[in-house]
Amino acid sequence: MQLHNRGVRQDVRELGALLGDVLEAQTSRDGFETVESCRRAAIDYRSGDLESREPLVAELEGLSPHKQRIVARAFTTYFELINLAEERERVRSIRTESHEGTLEDSLESAAAELGEADLETVKEVLEDVLIEPTFTAHPTEARRKTVKAKLRAIATRLETLDERLLTEKEAAQVWRDVDAEVTSLWQTPQVRNRQPEPEDEARNVQWYLENTLFDVVGEVYDELDVAIDEAVDGTLEIPKLLEFRSWAGSDRDGNPYVTPEVTEATLERQRDVILENYRGELKRLSGVLSQDGHRIDVGEAFRASLEDDRDRLSGSAKTAEVRYPDEPYRQKLKLMRERLDRVGDVRPGGYSKIDELQSDLELLARSLRDNGAESVVEAHVDPIRRQVATFGFSLASLDLREHQAKHTDAIAEALEREGIDYHGLSEDDRVELLTDAIVQDEPIVDLSAIDDLSPDSARVLRLFDSLADWQTEFGVEAIDTYCISMTEEPSHVLEVLFLADQADVVSLPEHCGIDVVPLLETEYALSGARRIMGTLFENEAYSQALEARGHTQEIMLGYSDSNKENGFLAANWSLYKNQRRLGDICTEHDVTMRLFHGRGGSISRGGGPMNEAMLALPNSTVTGQVKFTEQGEAIAEKYGNPRIAERNIEQMLNAQLRARLYAMDQPEEAIDDEWVEAMETMADAARQEYRDLLESDGFVRYFEQATPITVIEDLNLGSRPASRSGERSVEDLRAIPWVFSWTQSRCILPGWYAIATGMDAYLEAGGSVGTLQDMYEEWPFFRSTLDNAALSLSRTELEIADHYAHLADEDLRERFFPRLTAEYERATDLVTTIGQREQLHTRDWLGEHLERRNPYVDPLNLLQTYLLRRTHRTDIEERTLRLTVKGIAAGMKNTG
Repeated sequence: MQLHNRGVRQDVRELGALLGDVLEAQTSRDGFETVESCRRAAIDYRSGDLESREPLVAELEGLSPHKQRIVARAFTTYFELINLAEERERVRSIRTESHEGTLEDSLESAAAELGEADLETVKEVLEDVLIEPTFTAHPTEARRKTVKAKLRAIATRLETLDERLLTEKEAAQVWRDVDAEVTSLWQTPQVRNRQPEPEDEARNVQWYLENTLFDVVGEVYDELDVAIDEAVDGTLEIPKLLEFRSWAGSDRDGNPYVTPEVTEATLERQRDVILENYRGELKRLSGVLSQDGHRIDVGEAFRASLEDDRDRLSGSAKTAEVRYPDEPYRQKLKLMRERLDRVGDVRPGGYSKIDELQSDLELLARSLRDNGAESVVEAHVDPIRRQVATFGFSLASLDLREHQAKHTDAIAEALEREGIDYHGLSEDDRVELLTDAIVQDEPIVDLSAIDDLSPDSARVLRLFDSLADWQTEFGVEAIDTYCISMTEEPSHVLEVLFLADQADVVSLPEHCGIDVVPLLETEYALSGARRIMGTLFENEAYSQALEARGHTQEIMLGYSDSNKENGFLAANWSLYKNQRRLGDICTEHDVTMRLFHGRGGSISRGGGPMNEAMLALPNSTVTGQVKFTEQGEAIAEKYGNPRIAERNIEQMLNAQLRARLYAMDQPEEAIDDEWVEAMETMADAARQEYRDLLESDGFVRYFEQATPITVIEDLNLGSRPASRSGERSVEDLRAIPWVFSWTQSRCILPGWYAIATGMDAYLEAGGSVGTLQDMYEEWPFFRSTLDNAALSLSRTELEIADHYAHLADEDLRERFFPRLTAEYERATDLVTTIGQREQLHTRDWLGEHLERRNPYVDPLNLLQTYLLRRTHRTDIEERTLRLTVKGIAAGMKNTG
């Protein structure tokens, strides 16, 4: 059976040719030939037909500013199109392997492993698992929303050409449409002319939830249901396994533009979107459930529910009876739609909580089953039930986040009016004061009295004052998590609980309306996990809050800042060790831990294959519940295409179901003491080398001069500033522009620097390569760490990085670039030796991917370095420079 009509080479070739035609038509023959000349020179050098890049460099630098812009736009657009071709190839692979039964990490393979356990164990695994992808607005998406919409239209037409049987005339019409989209894309500005606002970011996240994930979720559950039925003996009901959350419109850390008004508008818009989707699904279901009430018995429970709806909505009930005489299911669905219309409305009769809608759908399903319509339930009702269970009335629950120092300052200012010097108190005294204040009935702080406070403190109090209203209006589940950045003391957590208590969001011991989530990201915080969490678990007020939240504690781990502070190897080891430590602390206090992994899109910020990362977590931390961030271009890559989104969720479920099963069988994995000692030695040496690099005199200036950081800071990528205080230092710079800058220069040191120093230190101390090879073969954590480093090493191009190094002052270049080069070369040697392979990467597709892309990224890098070297750039040169950043990001398929 032939599933597809095309292949990736054909897509690349024909899209490239089409772009050439558009380029010539929109510019000139001369413009087209200029781009072709640069393209051929880049390919010839990579293939060995040219001895150096000097002819290409000379040509690029000799072009007029106008032609330089044409070259930058041409290669940028090329990558946008080629990314679509590779996305289509990924879909082909998924469909082909699924059809042939060779798809790895599938739901079927997870179900097969579950089938080897007893029924009660399988039920426990399913009940424990809850996966919560959390979308953030972190500014690593370099493309405009308008550009993404045009690319999605092209992708849809490629799918039509690939998966449908078309006549020559029909295929020609589709290609005409592709031509039109590419032409429009060429004429569309690639660079934003304004900074996106938080509302823009929230709408961007909402698009993926509404247009892709809403439909995909039901299909994933259906596949898992079938797989479990075939593999597991006995009857099982698949519980809720997925929930989506978002920071877009609610994350305040470092973003003064996220106001209470922005958050409220986000909550309102998301509720409107999901209600509209539910109405559409119920309308579609009404077209299916046309059963004759005279020929079936809907059952007493259904009749009683329908009668309640008639009493509740008498006017609408009469309309339903006239429109659908003797069709009870359609009458019920009409009244269910009416109740959805009244959610959040002043009119009575609407659903007050999501459980009521779920009950109505369950009632429909039971009545249909009793009438022998099981297939109708499976095909049409169950998917809606699962959508409702997943998205609720909020589409994606919002997490609030703010920096701990903001809470401390706000409380200090508010308490100063009461004669309390909060800033002057010791940590123990702060904990005692906050605990007593939370436990007592009377409030201490008037959250509405903000006139005499500093702007930042007033913002904090306004937020908590608004939180109670939001939970009343939209439901507690719509916004029930508060994450505290840079948590380092128990008081930082109690401060949020205190403010929530003052807002009546918390009323202990009966009610706690939020999960308070410490974000541990510094070495001080991670190594002090027992001090922080142990103090909280034994605290009178906090223990009551935990009990009210079902004895579940969410703890967030910051991969980005941990890596930026400690380096790749040391950060990964610290995170692994401290996850185990946190698991032990929670177990000792009989608390269920939910780890929230603050992962970025790039390797150095915790990125990499999600399913492999989930399987590499310490067994003691795999409680079943897991949460992780999805950011920037990774969101588009994972969730822009429905088939890829479905595959991504399938892999997550496969990994988490298996990981939970393994953890139940072996709660604490056995790790050889020698391995732990090896990691300690390697991590200590790697951290020391990494810190020495960052703290070397002149390194910050080298970073400024040898990367496009100054350009990236001015790009309109996100609504929040690139640095926390506007100062130029590695510590102050956010992790995203830090990694973005190195990625642009093709020297991706945040993903590999100091791993060679670490491993050499172990070997020099008497360790053996054989032990490291055993660790790689048998320890998922170590294998995942090295494989991720290998991906960053594979994408690093030191010849190109050398061009950027030559932008720096000579003394800085001579001091730092040879150091980076030596570390890279030794890391490459060690990783391939330990992995016992000839090449860095383990994936054949990556080699093809790099071979296809590298010749086309090179001209953009060389043009970028030329423009960076110019001290006085014209407006067109400035726009071209910014465009090269977008083009390299598209070519690397990664920013930060």
